[in-house]
Amino acid sequence: MSESILIRGARIDGGVAADILITDGVIAELGTGVSANGARTVDADGLIALPGLVDLHTHLREPGYEASETILSGSRAAAAGGYTTVFAMPNTSPVADTAGVVEQELALGEAAGYAHVQPIGAVTVGQKGERLAELGAMASSRARVRVFSDDGFCVFDPLIMRRALEYVKSFDGVVAQHAQDPRLTEGAQMNEGTVSAELGLTGWPAVAEESIIARDVLLAEHVGSRLHVCHLSTAGSVDLIRWAKKRGINVTAEVTPHHLLLTEDLVRGYDPRFKVNPPLRRDEDVRAVREGLADGTIDIVATDHAPHPAEAKTCEWQAAANGMVGLESALRVVHAAMVDTGLLEWSDVVRVMSAAPARIGRLADAGTPIAVGSPASLALYDPAPVRAFSTDDLRGGSVNSPYLGRELPGEVRATFFRGRQTVADGAVVAEVVS
Repeated sequence: MSESILIRGARIDGGVAADILITDGVIAELGTGVSANGARTVDADGLIALPGLVDLHTHLREPGYEASETILSGSRAAAAGGYTTVFAMPNTSPVADTAGVVEQELALGEAAGYAHVQPIGAVTVGQKGERLAELGAMASSRARVRVFSDDGFCVFDPLIMRRALEYVKSFDGVVAQHAQDPRLTEGAQMNEGTVSAELGLTGWPAVAEESIIARDVLLAEHVGSRLHVCHLSTAGSVDLIRWAKKRGINVTAEVTPHHLLLTEDLVRGYDPRFKVNPPLRRDEDVRAVREGLADGTIDIVATDHAPHPAEAKTCEWQAAANGMVGLESALRVVHAAMVDTGLLEWSDVVRVMSAAPARIGRLADAGTPIAVGSPASLALYDPAPVRAFSTDDLRGGSVNSPYLGRELPGEVRATFFRGRQTVADGAVVAEVVS
């Protein structure tokens, strides 16, 4: 039996303050003046209580790339950022394209205990784009996989993509597409435009993303299946998703925190921390994806947390790996880009960072509202501080954050996962007590 915890005076979803009593891993009571003999008290005056965040796009690297991240270190990073559920992308070694690998990932997440680690299965064997992976076996495994992606690689063959969309319909799955035409991005180093021309770097055109999205929403409409678009980054992509939704196509889309805040101008310094796939885009694209998230065209924020060892990021630009870590900073970036700008309320943040990603991933016990009877997975966030993000904020295995030295608002003060406290006073607890 887990301990009872009484959280006093937290503003639920940024609204009215209330007390929250956690007993046996669930929210037992919610209101004012709540009391409970023997319960440990947590003072949450001035803090916002949010349902545990859910990330639909995390790279945890294990098995195979433990020099960058492990499921333990990645789930600690998740807890530090207020996340209680992360969906683990399949680009591991071996690739998560069988029931055995996804069940191994699930078990490692359970052993770590800091967050629910939900595996994502590869669409094709070895993510090679040649033949479908064991989608049905992964769906019926103990991991109950419902999201499939070759992220890092586009499912470029339209026939393979069609067959995948048809297959996942039988168990209400979704194909999450990495929208990148590989022919149009050969040797690409950054966004294609005036800055790439000035720097002499091979450009990554917006149409390489947009053309795949256009094709895939039409395929999803044709077969009547669910499509999810990963890390949407251009104004044209927002327009395509908006058009598809008006047409009634069953498509959802995500945007990363870095595409909400950072622009291609940062590449001028050739700092590999700013090298990412898809690349940082124009200011006009940043404005468009912010507006798309605000009006519901874009459904969710997903981190695309992509840790790398130091040698992959402390080298010349062209040799550097793509990717940024983002679990610890995501909520603070959304606070800066969307809440402080008046584009989202905190209740909207709950929708795009908790409820909607859980719904897309078909996890019924994640992203649930803070209500009596719900699992006690929640975060306490202090919106008041403004300070520079630093390596002290990073709790994972890698430090390739684009925000180091940048002032960001807010701080996660506590995280609770199914009634167990994983973050206390802003620090990840050394060991999760069951």
